[in-house]
Amino acid sequence: MMTSYLKNKLGLASVSSSKPDIKHVDKETETEVELEADTTDINEIESSKIKIMRTLCEIEDPSSKDEDDYMIRRFLRARDLDVEKASKLFLKYRKWREEFIPNGFISPSEISNDISHNKLFMQGHDKMGRPIVVVFGSRHKQTTLDEFKRYVTFTLDKICARMPGGQEKFLSIADLKGWGYANSDIRGYLAALSILQDCYPERLGKLYIVHVPSIFMTAWKVIYPFIDSKTKKKIVFVEDKKMKLTLLSDIDENQLPEVYGGKLPLVPIQEC
Repeated sequence: MMTSYLKNKLGLASVSSSKPDIKHVDKETETEVELEADTTDINEIESSKIKIMRTLCEIEDPSSKDEDDYMIRRFLRARDLDVEKASKLFLKYRKWREEFIPNGFISPSEISNDISHNKLFMQGHDKMGRPIVVVFGSRHKQTTLDEFKRYVTFTLDKICARMPGGQEKFLSIADLKGWGYANSDIRGYLAALSILQDCYPERLGKLYIVHVPSIFMTAWKVIYPFIDSKTKKKIVFVEDKKMKLTLLSDIDENQLPEVYGGKLPLVPIQEC
C-alpha cells in the first residue's frame, strides 16, 4: 500500500482530495470561464472559439469539417481554450488517425495477443452516466509496441462508442493486485498515455488506482512526469480499507463490478 508520504511527494490525489480548480481566465475577454469537465453544454465563449478553430483547421485539413463541435471543444479544453495550441494538437491527431488507422478501425485480428490477455473490461455506468472501465494490470504481458498501441486505440474507440448521449467521458479503475516486474512495460505505458492525452483528450473523467503494491512506484516515478496537469487531477490512489466506500461515492452498488462488492459481472472489452 502506498504511504501518505509518497502521495504527497509525487503530488498525487488521495481519496480525500479536494475538487480541482476548473476555472480559466480567457486571455482575450479576461472573463473567468468554468471548465467543468463533465458539462456538455457549449457556452458562448467556447462556441466562438470553436468557430475560429474550425476555420483555421479546415484550411489545413478540409475534411476536418466532418468533426462535431464536441470533438473540437475537447481539444480546446485540453489546451485551456487556446485556439492555436488546440488547432495544432487537433491537426496532429487527424494526421495520426489517417496514417495509423487508414481503414477507420482496428480489427481484433491485428491485436490478438493483447486481446488474449483478457485484461480490460467494461460494464455499468457511474452516477454521472460515464461508462466504467476496469483494467487488471497483472494480466498485461508485453507484446510488440505497435500491437499494444493498436490495442489501446481499439479499446478507446470501443469506450467512446459506448458513451451514452450527452456524455463524453469515462471512469476507469486500474487494479494492480498481483502486479510485478513481469508486467512492467514502461514503453507501452508511455505510448498509451500519449495516445490518451493527445488523441483522445478530455475523455478520461476519473482514474481510480486500487490494490497498489509498493513495487509499482518504481515504474510510476518514471511515468508521472509525462502525465499532463489535467490528467494528474483525475487520478486517485485508493487505500484497500477504503476501496468499496470510495468507489461507491461515484458508482451506485447496482452498477459496481462484482469484484468490488457490487452487482454487475465484467464484460471483456472485445465483447462490448
